Amino acid sequence: MTDPRRPLFFSACAAMFLFGIVLAVLGVLFGLPEMRARLGVTLVQEGDVFLSLFFGVFLSTIVVGPVIDSFGNKVVLAASSALVAIAFAALAAAHSFNAAMATTFLLGFGGGGLNTSANALVADLYPESRGGMLNVVATFYGFGAILLPLLAATMAALFPIPQMLRMSAALAAICATGYVFLRFPPPGKAVGFSLLASLRAVRYPGVLLLGLLLFCESGNEAGIGGWTSEYAGSAGLSPRMATWILAGYWAALILGRMSGAKLLGFMPKPRLVLAGALGSVAGSAILLAAGSVGMLGAGAVILGASYATIYPTTLAIAADRYQRLAGTIFGLLFAIGLCGGMLFPWLMGHLSHSASMRVAMTVPLGGAFVVCVLAVIQSRH
Repeated sequence: MTDPRRPLFFSACAAMFLFGIVLAVLGVLFGLPEMRARLGVTLVQEGDVFLSLFFGVFLSTIVVGPVIDSFGNKVVLAASSALVAIAFAALAAAHSFNAAMATTFLLGFGGGGLNTSANALVADLYPESRGGMLNVVATFYGFGAILLPLLAATMAALFPIPQMLRMSAALAAICATGYVFLRFPPPGKAVGFSLLASLRAVRYPGVLLLGLLLFCESGNEAGIGGWTSEYAGSAGLSPRMATWILAGYWAALILGRMSGAKLLGFMPKPRLVLAGALGSVAGSAILLAAGSVGMLGAGAVILGASYATIYPTTLAIAADRYQRLAGTIFGLLFAIGLCGGMLFPWLMGHLSHSASMRVAMTVPLGGAFVVCVLAVIQSRH
C-alpha cells in the first residue's frame, strides 16, 4: 500500500530544493564579474546584500512558526513559493544596488517560510524517524543549492544569469500552484496566532543552547556558501573554476546529508553533530591556508561534508525534545540561527574590504571552533 505521507514529503522536498536555490543565488551572482558590474556593488555592499537576504529569512521565521501551528503548512508553503517567484523575477531585472537589496529581502522572506514549514512538516510526518528523514529532506536543499553553480559553470553561454533567475521564478510559481491543490493535514491544535509565541519558547530548557549552536552553524554555512567563489577568484582562479569550487562544496553537502541519514542508524544524534563540528574545523583551516586549486577544492569539499549533518540533526534533537508546537520551536531556532546567517557574510564583506579575503575567511574558522564547544556541551545534556 502506498504511504499516504509520501506526497506531503515530496512537497517538503520541493520546498527545500527551492530554498537551496534561494540561499545559493548570491554566491553565484557575486562570483561573476559581469553581475557585480551590472549591480554596481562593492565588497562592502555585497555584504549588505547578503544581510538583506538573511534578514528577510530571519523575519519570516519569526512570523511563520506560529502561523504553521495555528493554520497549517499549506498556507505558508503556497504563499512563500509565490513570494520567491516574484522576487526571482524582480532580481532578474535588477540593475542597481538598491534593487538588489529590495529583491533579496523579499527572496529571503519567502525562502524562510519554505525552510521552516518544510522541516516542521517532515518532523510531524515521521515522529518515529525524525533524524533520518530531516537529513533526507535537507539533501534536497543541497540539490537546489548546487543547481545554479553547475549551470553557471557549464552552460553560462546557453543560460545567462538573468535567464536562470527567470527559470527559478517559474519553478517557484509551479510549486505555489501545486501547494494550493495538495491536501495537507490540519494543524495539530488550535493554539491561536501570536508573534510572541516564538520568543516565549526561548524559556524552554535547552532551547537557547540549540539556538546558539545553529547561530554559529548558520553563519558558517552562509559565509562559506556566499564567499567561497569570490575567495577562490581572489586567489587567481578564473570565474569558471571558482564556480566549480563552489559547486564542489554543495555536492559534498548533498552527499554528506545522504550519508547522515544512514549514520544515524548506529550513531547517536549528539555525537554526529560533534563529528561534523570537528570536520568543519579541519575544512576551514585547509581553506584558509590554501595556496593551490587542490587545497581550495579539498577545503570546500571537507566543509560541505562536515556541515551536512549538523543543522538537520540539531533540528531532529529539538523535535524529539519539544514535540508540541514544533513549528514555533523550529521558527525560534531558525530565527536565532539566521542571526548568524546575517552577521557572518556581512562581517566577511567588511573584512574583505578593510583587510583581505583571507582575513575574512577566519570568521568561519572561529565559528567552527565555537560549534565544537557547544556540541560537546549539548552531548552532555
